[in-house]
Amino acid sequence: MGLKVWNGVVLAALAVLWVASGTQREKPVLGLTHARAEVSALETELASAPNDPLKVQALAQKYIEAKTPGLALRLIESQPVAVRTEPVVEHVYARALLEQGRSGDALAAEQRVLARCASGQVTCSSFLVAQATRRADILRELGKLGVEDAQAYPEKSQLAYQNATRSVGLVESH
Repeated sequence: MGLKVWNGVVLAALAVLWVASGTQREKPVLGLTHARAEVSALETELASAPNDPLKVQALAQKYIEAKTPGLALRLIESQPVAVRTEPVVEHVYARALLEQGRSGDALAAEQRVLARCASGQVTCSSFLVAQATRRADILRELGKLGVEDAQAYPEKSQLAYQNATRSVGLVESH
């Protein structure tokens, strides 16, 4: 009889521990409440106009800002070719690739943006061209330093940024 009581006590203790521990919730993919609301609104807008490059670009940018570049990559890669190859979409795609530690692929994407803008087939804002040019320069410097993941090598990334953005001035002497 003593063994049955002991087994009952152990089972009761395990039951109490199980009930007390409860369940653990997973952290939401998008941590901040306002970010979730903004993303939700942009997702709804995109659902109403699924082939709008500006809506794809806005949602992908918001995903990146919410520290979920993988969602941005998935969104862009799932779009039709006509949307994916729009310079504004490809530019944010390059940023998502960079955030994922794929600077070589990001450089290729930025070069496609610059080539498409230079071709005259599409009209690109000077702001987009300037951003893509600057990022491509930085990505080239990362490549020269052998850095694929900029976040893994912050010192080399800083050096690449400085090398790509330094300016040289000429002074005329009389």
